[in-house]
Amino acid sequence: MTVIASSASDVAIQGPQNARARAHTVIPSGQWAASREVGDIIADFEQRHRRRYLFNTTNGKAFLLDLKKPTHLRHGDGLVLEDNTIIRVIAQPEDLVEITSFDDRSLAVIAWHLGNRHVQVQILRHSLRLRADPTAQHLLERLGATITPLSAAFDPEPGATIHG
Repeated sequence: MTVIASSASDVAIQGPQNARARAHTVIPSGQWAASREVGDIIADFEQRHRRRYLFNTTNGKAFLLDLKKPTHLRHGDGLVLEDNTIIRVIAQPEDLVEITSFDDRSLAVIAWHLGNRHVQVQILRHSLRLRADPTAQHLLERLGATITPLSAAFDPEPGATIHG
């Protein structure tokens, strides 16, 4: 079987279509019996936003994520295989920076500047997280942000769409 990466959010599979198990449904964390779990995957943010992708579990089981539309998989979600067993999603830690500021207004201004540049941002109660990026960090320093490097799962806000 050959895996062909056709885009950042999709993988096409050539070869026998029944050669791999398929995951067709996502279940939120904690919504299944532990006895149904047969493995887990460790995936970064890019790998966790897919429609179709060939994964290998940490115990070596290959399966095809085969969803109807691209879905953002969150840490702890379950992927339902055709035999009704579950693969747990584990968010891989990534190199991030946490942004804080001296007051809420300053943090809101920083968030606006990041959004204006289409930077993916994870919004927390009193801080923002983004992937480590020297260009963004230079801007943030000029805006007076406090920047703290860390390794953590990245779970940015999904993009908004307007339907008219």
